[in-house]
Amino acid sequence: MELPATTVFTRLLSNKFRISVYAAIVCFACYTCIFAFRKAFNVAPYGGFSIAGIEYKVWLVITQVIGYMFSKFYGIKFISELKRVNRGYIILILVGISWIAWLLFALLPPPYNFWCLFFNGFPLGMLWGVVFSYVEGRRATDFIGAALAVSFIFASGLAKSTAQWVMNGWGVNEYWMPFIVGLIFMAPLLVFVFLMEKIPLPDKEDIEHRTERMPMTGEKRREFVQQFLTGIVLLVIIYILVTILREIRDSFMADMWRESGEVFQPSVFAKTETTISLVILIIIASLVLVKNNFRAFFLAQGIMLTGFILCGIITWMFLQKQVNTYYWTTFTGLGLYMVYIPYNSMLFDRLLASFKYAGTVGFLIYVADAFGYLGSVAVLLS
Repeated sequence: MELPATTVFTRLLSNKFRISVYAAIVCFACYTCIFAFRKAFNVAPYGGFSIAGIEYKVWLVITQVIGYMFSKFYGIKFISELKRVNRGYIILILVGISWIAWLLFALLPPPYNFWCLFFNGFPLGMLWGVVFSYVEGRRATDFIGAALAVSFIFASGLAKSTAQWVMNGWGVNEYWMPFIVGLIFMAPLLVFVFLMEKIPLPDKEDIEHRTERMPMTGEKRREFVQQFLTGIVLLVIIYILVTILREIRDSFMADMWRESGEVFQPSVFAKTETTISLVILIIIASLVLVKNNFRAFFLAQGIMLTGFILCGIITWMFLQKQVNTYYWTTFTGLGLYMVYIPYNSMLFDRLLASFKYAGTVGFLIYVADAFGYLGSVAVLLS
């Protein structure tokens, strides 16, 4: 006899359309909760301290990004070899470690608590690959992956607005704020991890259209790099540039608003990032209509080029005082994410499908991410 919960999920996930919509919603919500454990602290000024002549907040951002960077290099192996078992437990353990780091950050006196952010960033850096493993290798990966990828645009704004609300509405100080924000998102995270575990594996048609996805040993990773070296290097160089720009925008957007002299409302983050999320979701998800994997792969690169052009035009207009800070942050965000999101949603999935390579998208994402965050660290330290 089937358990009631099993019967409900069997009926709910009875066709491909329902599976795709369910997976998109659940993965989006899960990573939105995860992202709150990373980005909430960025909204606080953390003034009054410095170490070696460098502002305390800059140390916090750099330390977290270094943790994230090391995580990405480790993730090249960890995510490439990840099997489809116990993934829910892995997510909760990694998030739990990052949350404990925020508790230590609150308990230890500033500025000597900055190192806690390394242990916050390191476990969080592996979570994208774990969550994306539920998504890849499906005919609907473009749609589901787009929903998952835009979660960190939306979640960035939501986390910052929640953080501002916790400090202004509850009177929580800036050191306890990240831990309290994590507490708010922990319960929904548990629910969405449970729901994500119910997503069915790719079926025979998915495998036929998008190639079977398998863990990659060290030998398979070396073979893949040798075969596609030139393309990988070019894609990684572009990704390094966009990651640096995106990280600076995301980490210091609140400071940019304060220094602009324009009226600032806590809800502005959620407003700008939600708008960007919806536009990006429509653009990337529409590629699911393109059945030819090579064509979709090159269309994605056209979207990326358009994003760079948009960033250049809106920044020139801002410098000429033709647009205000709101429109500048919104359209630079849109342009940057038009480049950034394909890497984290469908670009590499279509690459593997085009060449019928039985590997994992996680390997390519983490190679790009590792060097992208290495570039971010280099810029922040310069």
